Amino acid sequence: MSRNDTSETLPWMRAGTEHLLAVVDGIPDGDLTAPSALPGWTRAHVVAHVARNAEALVRLATWARTGTEQPMYPSPEARDAEIEETSGRSPEVLRAELAATARELDEALGALTPGQWEATIRNAQGREILATEIPFLRIREVWVHAADLDTGASLADLPAELVDLMLDDVTATLSGRAGCPTLLLAPTDRERVWRIGDPGATPAPVVSGPGESIPAESAPLGEVETQKAPAADLLGWLTGRAPASVLAGTPPELPRWL
Repeated sequence: MSRNDTSETLPWMRAGTEHLLAVVDGIPDGDLTAPSALPGWTRAHVVAHVARNAEALVRLATWARTGTEQPMYPSPEARDAEIEETSGRSPEVLRAELAATARELDEALGALTPGQWEATIRNAQGREILATEIPFLRIREVWVHAADLDTGASLADLPAELVDLMLDDVTATLSGRAGCPTLLLAPTDRERVWRIGDPGATPAPVVSGPGESIPAESAPLGEVETQKAPAADLLGWLTGRAPASVLAGTPPELPRWL
């Protein structure tokens, strides 16, 4: 599965949207103002962010379709102010905007021709990407923020293929951050390992799951797999959605994912 293969990412985007909408529909109106799992944000802030994110991605799709540059957000400050303002709207409006903006994004992506999908645009961080990456950007929003609503949804809800794709993305992102430790990550429910940190450095202990860390140089994959550590737990730790206690020993501190 590739983050640029829209034949795979568009269905996962749509499934994630349905998942998120179901989670939000299950929250009583009065509980939308309760704290989310994200510091300083209520559940309403999370819903507001995902709705406004859909509009931002529509701007990228429009850029790809027309060739006229349309940044996701005018500035980080404008983005934050928009989320704050939206979070104060009524539950009925919040729910309606979440669904409507998701539909608008799906329609905007559906309007792209094969050539327009290959257009070069820029994400919110200013990095050049192909328009084919837009569905993956949305995948991260709908699936991860469903867990952030703190109602029982979690990263374990992600399909296995999507967990693997997210691990590919998150490990690559963290490895480019200052202060990222060098680690091998060995999910017990996978036949592969992931790595973060300096690709030229000697790996630190394998991070697998509850129990003791095993030095990378003496840890055959079979031994690592006998420990209990689902890939979703590793993804949760890497993205700041699960505590370090889900892993082996005392893993090092990580830089912020996004």
